[in-house]
Amino acid sequence: MKKETVSIIVPVYNMVLYLDRCVQSLKRQSYQDIEIILVNDGSTDQSGPMCDEYAKMDERIQVVHKPNGGLISAWKAGVTASSGKYLCFVDSDDWIELCMIEDMAGCLNFTAGEIVCCNHIIDRTGGGTREKHGLEPGTYEGKELQKLFAGLLGNECRKVTMSRCMKLISRELIENNLIFCNEKLKMGEDVTIILPALLDSKRLVIMEDAYYYHYFYNNASMVHAYDKGLYENICLLQETILTVFKQKVRQNELAVSDREIAEQCGREHLFLLMLVLKNEARGNRQGKTYLQNIKKVCKAEDTPGLLKKYPIRVRKKANKLLYLVLKYPTGLTIRLLRIAMNVFYGGQ
Repeated sequence: MKKETVSIIVPVYNMVLYLDRCVQSLKRQSYQDIEIILVNDGSTDQSGPMCDEYAKMDERIQVVHKPNGGLISAWKAGVTASSGKYLCFVDSDDWIELCMIEDMAGCLNFTAGEIVCCNHIIDRTGGGTREKHGLEPGTYEGKELQKLFAGLLGNECRKVTMSRCMKLISRELIENNLIFCNEKLKMGEDVTIILPALLDSKRLVIMEDAYYYHYFYNNASMVHAYDKGLYENICLLQETILTVFKQKVRQNELAVSDREIAEQCGREHLFLLMLVLKNEARGNRQGKTYLQNIKKVCKAEDTPGLLKKYPIRVRKKANKLLYLVLKYPTGLTIRLLRIAMNVFYGGQ
């Protein structure tokens, strides 16, 4: 098999409890032509010194120390410091199977514009849940690949998971699209790099089975904490998504109509609004402000129109309840959502 260097980029912020598990899974990869870029994003615990110790013990490891700037700024710094023709992103509280890079590299043609996707396991206390992409396993190129672009977003189960992780990506697909990455975004930020990368791609591989990436579900993580500014974040994300679609369709002469773009963006916005409702019902502990905030989101200027114009299909029980509240934000439905969130998440 032809060999090319794969750069594994790991943003690190206060992960002293989990960092060793992550790094050991990278060091022991069966694919040897790798470089590991640990980006210490201003950690206040011992994560920084740990990164330096790893670098002393393994010449394939490089450490970047930077002031805290958030996740996007961290992995962007890793991209700048890396040299591999292909990039792979791993979060520092996650870990990967030892065969992951080798098996993914085995799917490459070593041509421009490639993305190889494996599947992942969500690891929680008490067991794991296997998650896969919505697309059937296989290789997508040419017209078959272009057909996918009309439905990348706006689905309960996305055709391709928008996480930057669990993928092997041609370097140019990342470097050429850094302009879309807004460091103000704190949720959904991966969409702003993976969506344009997909729209620029020439070859997409969805691996069969290949549950190689372990996503650690950490209840203490900021990802699962209450975010007061999530609605504003969602609105900014939607603006970026629309900009990406319009620029890429024009630039690459993609067969995606304005109507199809509007449908994708409209339905995606509704799914993202459901995350806002979940965030309020689960995490907002300031009296009844959760109820007021949910009503405000559901009755925002564009929400009723989107619900009428772009109805979405939901199958998961939690999403059915969230969609019900989005359409009918009464005191009763909102309180039922609150109870359901408390039961499922144990009041966390």
